[in-house]
Amino acid sequence: MKTLIAPLMVALFATAVPASAQDDDFTDDPQAQAGDTSGPRRFWQATLPGGHYMVALDRISSISRHKYILDGAMVVDEVTIDAVGQSLARFYVVSPISAAAPGNAAASMIERSRELVEQSGQRVGADLSSMVVKKYPDTSHARTVEYRIIDEAQLTSLYTSIRGAWESGRGRQFTSR
Repeated sequence: MKTLIAPLMVALFATAVPASAQDDDFTDDPQAQAGDTSGPRRFWQATLPGGHYMVALDRISSISRHKYILDGAMVVDEVTIDAVGQSLARFYVVSPISAAAPGNAAASMIERSRELVEQSGQRVGADLSSMVVKKYPDTSHARTVEYRIIDEAQLTSLYTSIRGAWESGRGRQFTSR
Protein backbone atom coordinates (compact mmCIF):
# COMPACT_ATOMS: atom_id res chain seq x y z
CA MET A 1 0.00 0.00 0.00
CA LYS A 2 2.86 2.40 0.87
CA THR A 3 4.40 1.80 -2.55
CA LEU A 4 1.23 3.04 -4.27
CA ILE A 5 0.75 6.15 -2.12
CA ALA A 6 4.21 7.62 -2.73
CA PRO A 7 3.99 7.58 -6.59
CA LEU A 8 0.43 8.88 -6.40
CA MET A 9 1.50 11.81 -4.18
CA VAL A 10 4.41 12.62 -6.51
CA ALA A 11 2.09 12.58 -9.54
CA LEU A 12 -0.45 14.86 -7.84
CA PHE A 13 2.24 17.31 -6.71
CA ALA A 14 3.89 17.37 -10.16
CA THR A 15 0.62 18.29 -11.89
CA ALA A 16 -0.42 20.86 -9.27
CA VAL A 17 2.73 23.00 -9.43
CA PRO A 18 2.67 23.71 -13.20
CA ALA A 19 -1.07 24.43 -13.07
CA SER A 20 -0.66 27.09 -10.40
CA ALA A 21 2.30 28.62 -12.25
CA GLN A 22 0.20 28.96 -15.38
CA ASP A 23 -2.48 30.91 -13.53
CA ASP A 24 -0.04 33.76 -12.87
CA ASP A 25 1.70 33.74 -16.25
CA PHE A 26 0.14 36.02 -18.84
CA THR A 27 2.59 35.56 -21.70
CA ASP A 28 0.13 33.54 -23.78
CA ASP A 29 -2.65 36.10 -23.33
CA PRO A 30 -4.26 36.76 -26.73
CA GLN A 31 -5.32 40.22 -25.50
CA ALA A 32 -1.72 41.29 -24.77
CA GLN A 33 -0.50 44.18 -26.88
CA ALA A 34 2.99 45.27 -27.82
CA GLY A 35 4.72 46.61 -24.72
CA ASP A 36 2.33 44.74 -22.41
CA THR A 37 3.70 41.96 -20.20
CA SER A 38 2.81 40.23 -16.97
CA GLY A 39 3.60 42.34 -13.95
CA PRO A 40 3.62 42.21 -10.17
CA ARG A 41 0.60 40.51 -8.61
CA ARG A 42 -2.33 42.83 -7.89
CA PHE A 43 -0.74 45.86 -9.60
CA TRP A 44 -0.85 47.54 -12.98
CA GLN A 45 2.07 49.71 -13.91
CA ALA A 46 3.09 51.84 -16.87
CA THR A 47 6.60 52.92 -17.77
CA LEU A 48 6.49 55.89 -20.13
CA PRO A 49 8.96 58.47 -21.44
CA GLY A 50 7.39 61.00 -19.04
CA GLY A 51 7.60 58.81 -15.93
CA HIS A 52 6.24 55.73 -14.18
CA TYR A 53 2.75 55.01 -12.80
CA MET A 54 1.63 52.11 -10.61
CA VAL A 55 -1.77 51.34 -9.09
CA ALA A 56 -3.22 48.47 -7.06
CA LEU A 57 -5.90 46.73 -9.13
CA ASP A 58 -8.29 46.50 -6.18
CA ARG A 59 -8.07 50.30 -5.71
CA ILE A 60 -9.29 51.14 -9.23
CA SER A 61 -12.84 52.45 -9.24
CA SER A 62 -13.17 53.19 -12.97
CA ILE A 63 -11.32 53.41 -16.26
CA SER A 64 -12.43 55.32 -19.32
CA ARG A 65 -11.35 56.34 -22.79
CA HIS A 66 -12.81 59.34 -24.54
CA LYS A 67 -12.03 62.05 -27.08
CA TYR A 68 -12.75 65.74 -26.88
CA ILE A 69 -11.85 68.99 -28.61
CA LEU A 70 -9.70 71.38 -26.62
CA ASP A 71 -9.94 75.12 -27.32
CA GLY A 72 -11.41 74.43 -30.78
CA ALA A 73 -7.96 73.55 -32.09
CA MET A 74 -6.80 70.25 -30.58
CA VAL A 75 -8.26 66.75 -30.40
CA VAL A 76 -7.46 64.97 -27.14
CA ASP A 77 -7.78 61.18 -26.96
CA GLU A 78 -7.60 60.29 -23.28
CA VAL A 79 -7.54 57.27 -20.97
CA THR A 80 -8.42 58.03 -17.36
CA ILE A 81 -7.84 55.77 -14.37
CA ASP A 82 -9.74 56.71 -11.24
CA ALA A 83 -8.55 55.00 -8.08
CA VAL A 84 -9.60 55.18 -4.46
CA GLY A 85 -7.19 57.66 -2.96
CA GLN A 86 -5.98 61.14 -3.75
CA SER A 87 -5.04 61.09 -7.45
CA LEU A 88 -6.49 60.60 -10.90
CA ALA A 89 -4.26 59.35 -13.73
CA ARG A 90 -4.68 60.74 -17.25
CA PHE A 91 -2.89 59.33 -20.30
CA TYR A 92 -3.49 61.23 -23.52
CA VAL A 93 -2.58 61.90 -27.14
CA VAL A 94 -2.95 65.44 -28.46
CA SER A 95 -3.28 66.19 -32.15
CA PRO A 96 -4.26 69.33 -34.04
CA ILE A 97 -7.82 69.30 -35.28
CA SER A 98 -6.56 69.94 -38.84
CA ALA A 99 -4.48 66.74 -38.70
CA ALA A 100 -7.68 64.89 -39.60
CA ALA A 101 -7.50 66.40 -43.11
CA PRO A 102 -4.38 64.84 -44.70
CA GLY A 103 -2.79 66.37 -47.77
CA ASN A 104 -3.76 69.95 -47.06
CA ALA A 105 -1.29 72.77 -46.45
CA ALA A 106 -2.16 72.97 -42.74
CA ALA A 107 -1.34 69.28 -42.26
CA SER A 108 2.05 69.79 -43.94
CA MET A 109 2.82 72.78 -41.71
CA ILE A 110 1.81 70.79 -38.64
CA GLU A 111 4.11 67.94 -39.60
CA ARG A 112 6.98 70.36 -40.14
CA SER A 113 6.28 71.95 -36.74
CA ARG A 114 6.44 68.51 -35.10
CA GLU A 115 9.80 67.87 -36.73
CA LEU A 116 11.13 71.21 -35.45
CA VAL A 117 9.90 70.48 -31.91
CA GLU A 118 11.57 67.08 -32.03
CA GLN A 119 14.86 68.60 -33.24
CA SER A 120 14.72 71.26 -30.51
CA GLY A 121 14.13 68.59 -27.89
CA GLN A 122 17.12 66.61 -29.11
CA ARG A 123 19.34 69.68 -28.73
CA VAL A 124 18.29 70.25 -25.11
CA GLY A 125 18.20 66.57 -24.22
CA ALA A 126 14.45 66.22 -23.70
CA ASP A 127 11.69 64.40 -25.56
CA LEU A 128 9.35 67.36 -25.95
CA SER A 129 6.79 65.34 -27.91
CA SER A 130 6.06 63.17 -24.85
CA MET A 131 6.00 65.97 -22.28
CA VAL A 132 2.69 66.95 -20.71
CA VAL A 133 1.33 70.30 -21.90
CA LYS A 134 -0.07 72.59 -19.22
CA LYS A 135 -1.13 76.20 -19.14
CA TYR A 136 -1.08 77.49 -15.58
CA PRO A 137 -3.56 77.83 -13.90
CA ASP A 138 -6.05 76.53 -16.47
CA THR A 139 -4.63 73.02 -16.77
CA SER A 140 -3.09 72.66 -13.34
CA HIS A 141 -5.30 69.96 -11.88
CA ALA A 142 -4.79 69.21 -8.22
CA ARG A 143 -4.40 65.50 -7.52
CA THR A 144 -4.05 64.66 -11.22
CA VAL A 145 -1.13 62.72 -12.62
CA GLU A 146 -0.73 63.20 -16.37
CA TYR A 147 1.21 61.39 -19.07
CA ARG A 148 1.40 62.25 -22.73
CA ILE A 149 1.49 59.32 -25.14
CA ILE A 150 3.14 59.65 -28.53
CA ASP A 151 0.40 58.13 -30.72
CA GLU A 152 -3.07 56.65 -30.75
CA ALA A 153 -1.86 53.06 -31.22
CA GLN A 154 0.15 53.27 -27.99
CA LEU A 155 -2.86 54.73 -26.16
CA THR A 156 -5.01 51.85 -27.43
CA SER A 157 -2.42 49.35 -26.16
CA LEU A 158 -2.32 51.09 -22.77
CA TYR A 159 -6.12 51.00 -22.48
CA THR A 160 -6.22 47.32 -23.47
CA SER A 161 -3.55 46.56 -20.86
CA ILE A 162 -5.26 48.33 -17.95
CA ARG A 163 -8.68 47.01 -18.89
CA GLY A 164 -7.40 43.42 -19.15
CA ALA A 165 -5.57 43.69 -15.83
CA TRP A 166 -8.57 45.17 -14.03
CA GLU A 167 -11.04 42.65 -15.45
CA SER A 168 -8.83 39.64 -14.74
CA GLY A 169 -7.35 40.87 -11.45
CA ARG A 170 -3.88 39.92 -12.70
CA GLY A 171 -0.92 42.26 -12.62
CA ARG A 172 0.31 43.77 -15.90
CA GLN A 173 3.13 46.03 -16.91
CA PHE A 174 2.82 48.38 -19.88
CA THR A 175 5.89 49.97 -21.43
CA SER A 176 5.67 52.76 -24.02
CA ARG A 177 8.41 54.09 -26.23
